[in-house]
Amino acid sequence: MKKIFLLQKWAKPILVMLIGVIPIIVLSGCSTASQSISINADSPGIFNHYFIYPFSILIKFFANALHGDYGLSIVMMTFIIRLAIMPLMMIQAKKQMDMKEKMAVLQPELTALKEKYKNDVSADAKKQQQVEMMQLYQKHQFNPLNMGCLPMLIQWPITLAFYYAIRRTPEIAAHDFLWFSLGKTDMILPLIAAAVYYVQFRVSQSVSAQYQQNQNNQNNQMAFIGLLSPIMMGVFSFMMPAALPLYWAVGGIFIIVQTIILNKMYTKPNIASKNLPTGVEDL
Repeated sequence: MKKIFLLQKWAKPILVMLIGVIPIIVLSGCSTASQSISINADSPGIFNHYFIYPFSILIKFFANALHGDYGLSIVMMTFIIRLAIMPLMMIQAKKQMDMKEKMAVLQPELTALKEKYKNDVSADAKKQQQVEMMQLYQKHQFNPLNMGCLPMLIQWPITLAFYYAIRRTPEIAAHDFLWFSLGKTDMILPLIAAAVYYVQFRVSQSVSAQYQQNQNNQNNQMAFIGLLSPIMMGVFSFMMPAALPLYWAVGGIFIIVQTIILNKMYTKPNIASKNLPTGVEDL
């Protein structure tokens, strides 16, 4: 029972790190020669042929349609991809909002359980508290490990393929967009990408704060991850051609807007007003 309790305690921070930090490492650290080779119809491998190459073709198609503007093509493709995977995010948001509703009902009983054992620090009391907590979870059909991460895992191949399509489409490097060259590093864009990632985290945390007010330790862990991810994004962006932080920044802006919209769609007014911190309702 203690192992189950510890798994519940650490599951969300660990999964958030896997979802938010590891993709950045994978995307930024994969710079071997084989991954830098231009993509074409003869590139070997299923992922190359059916994922990366089609995205490369679409990037060039939209760029040609936009009079050779590869930067605008990346922006457009990013929005199209995000719109395509939005149904997956809607499923995830719906599941998370259902969990919030259950937690709103469950929270008073958890608080009462904590009060019941607050003065008893014995091992038997802690064990019994964990048993009763699990019974409450079963009573309300609440699974703290069921965070709806599957849609985020499903989207990884798509976002990874588009990332590699940008890296391995040589035509992109020969063009400029706004003030920067898409094929060279830029000093301003990485800061924008990092700021977007930080705002994205803050918006996500403001939404999840509706049912996490009693989880101070976990919130501290999440805050650390929320700072680590933008820092890593900014550092890696300084080592990448500007086309990539452009893609990350645009995608991050889309996710911020998407998070706010889905939260308004799926949050019931009584749940939102019951636990929402001051200022969050204005998101």
